[in-house]
Amino acid sequence: MRLTFLGTAGSWPTKERSASAVALDLEHELILLDCGEGTQRQFFQSSASFMRVRRVFLTHFHGDHFLGLPGLIQSMCLNHRTEPLDVYGPPDAEEMVGRALRMGYFTLRFPVEVHSLSPGTTLELDGYSVRTSPADHPVPSLAYRIEEGPKRGRFDGALARSLGIHGRDFARLEAGDSVRVEGRVVHPSDVMGPPRPGRSVVYSGDTAPSEEVRKLAHKATVLIHESTTAQDLEVEANEWGHSSARQAADLARSAEVSTLFLTHFSARYKELEPLEQEARILFPGSRAARDLLDHLIHQP
Repeated sequence: MRLTFLGTAGSWPTKERSASAVALDLEHELILLDCGEGTQRQFFQSSASFMRVRRVFLTHFHGDHFLGLPGLIQSMCLNHRTEPLDVYGPPDAEEMVGRALRMGYFTLRFPVEVHSLSPGTTLELDGYSVRTSPADHPVPSLAYRIEEGPKRGRFDGALARSLGIHGRDFARLEAGDSVRVEGRVVHPSDVMGPPRPGRSVVYSGDTAPSEEVRKLAHKATVLIHESTTAQDLEVEANEWGHSSARQAADLARSAEVSTLFLTHFSARYKELEPLEQEARILFPGSRAARDLLDHLIHQP
């Protein structure tokens, strides 16, 4: 499971940062969280390939979060894509994405299916689930939680050896097969710990501090939360449906997440260290995302 931050700017791109987009590589497929203008170019500079994107999850329809989609789809067509693409978004998704795909002259060469989602929806997809919650923003907006299915418990090698398991039987048992040793059957469950939850990523999109987003993020492996401003501009940010770095950290601490990535930074901040330090006072696991940053998400 690997995150690639393609764009971390708030409202409009800057020289330092592109508009909002995050790629999440699940090995068997790549999903894209938001698709601000310029996302296709950011892919070329990253370790990820836009041709592997199977699903796009849009948080809302402000331009810096979705205007890269028409160009991305046209680039996929020009690179001879034939596989289908699913696009998900708030209740107005079918209308808004439909408008975007009617812009300009081009031939769509693969199926694009648009799905309108409501807050509180759960999708069961290929080996992972996606849950939505409302975000606190002036237009219809969603936050997303992407979560792997449960993982089997950890294999206790010392216990297996104490039961007389050796050689090929050790490997078979570790792979999930029962084995017979000294006249009795040893099952994988005899030497496995309890099942472990899968890794999870929560993406807030644009939002003022939200109890619904906090609940969605409870005990997430990674929370990606917008942090448009520093603490001194919190009141103004909240009025426009945004959060400060301090408020993102406060939410991460309350939600008991493992790692917090700050993103969606106002153009007024050329350097991000002050925002990062402000967040770390409340949540030491805070990190300001930079464009093209890769982050490997390990199994807890």
